[in-house]
Amino acid sequence: MRWENLFADLDAQLEELEAAEQSAEVADRTRREIATFRLVDRLRPAFGHPVTVHTLGGKVAGRIAGVGTDWLLVTEDHRAEALVPLDAITGIVGLGALTAAPGSEGKVAAKLTLGYALRGIARDRAPVAVALRDNVIVTGTIDRVGADFFEMAEHAQGEIRRRSEVAGVRTVPFAGVGFVRRS
Repeated sequence: MRWENLFADLDAQLEELEAAEQSAEVADRTRREIATFRLVDRLRPAFGHPVTVHTLGGKVAGRIAGVGTDWLLVTEDHRAEALVPLDAITGIVGLGALTAAPGSEGKVAAKLTLGYALRGIARDRAPVAVALRDNVIVTGTIDRVGADFFEMAEHAQGEIRRRSEVAGVRTVPFAGVGFVRRS
């Protein structure tokens, strides 16, 4: 009887050890898998979700309306849209639990850069308010978009770009943008 109890105890210890090893392996694999996720992979499945995005230029609240390789588009409650460079984001509240598979955005979506989105705004000649990372807000119309900067004609918010209304032209590097809001 004593030998049977000893062997039963050893078997139980072995089973516990194997279960602990398996649990540790699963946890390690999960950590490695999560390490491959990018911010855009977390953002893509949250399309339409209400979020609050904290940026270096201020706070943007609304619903996720688009995601590019390096930007997020949020439709705000008052029908304005805010284009937020991902590297200006300091935190997001409301994403939910879903994550897309890394690299599943497709070839076309992978080409939708911040410059691409800003060129669309420039093409539309839409007046914008640009929140810079130093907490300055400038208003005007984006005239030209380069590889890593844009130029905007500064004029009063709500005004249409007219030569007589332009106070100056500002060159803004993408690295200086907190977000771009258009109504």
